[in-house]
Amino acid sequence: MDNTRAAALLRAERVRVQDLLSQSSGAGLDDRAGASEQGDMSDPATSLTLEEQDDAVTSSLRERLMAIERAEQRLRDGTYGHSVRSGDEIPDERLEADPAAELTVEEAQEN
Repeated sequence: MDNTRAAALLRAERVRVQDLLSQSSGAGLDDRAGASEQGDMSDPATSLTLEEQDDAVTSSLRERLMAIERAEQRLRDGTYGHSVRSGDEIPDERLEADPAAELTVEEAQEN
């Protein structure tokens, strides 16, 4: 995959993840605010469960953002498109589907 295409894919993925992160953070704040309102007759455990789900989603999105940052660094270093474990080439089809892929499909399945 050429660097221009890789950079465009990574940029688009970064924007997508940042948008989701922004939405997720807002939902978490709403859940926390709703849990402390006076007169709320709903089960407080429901609100706590929603908060935990929001926190898990936010954490996952932050991890994805870090993976994108690592991929951008590999692009700058000239190692993008190769497995961080073995150095084997990652097929373009995999990078199109997941531009931040760090491993070949086979290596990822081993985990």
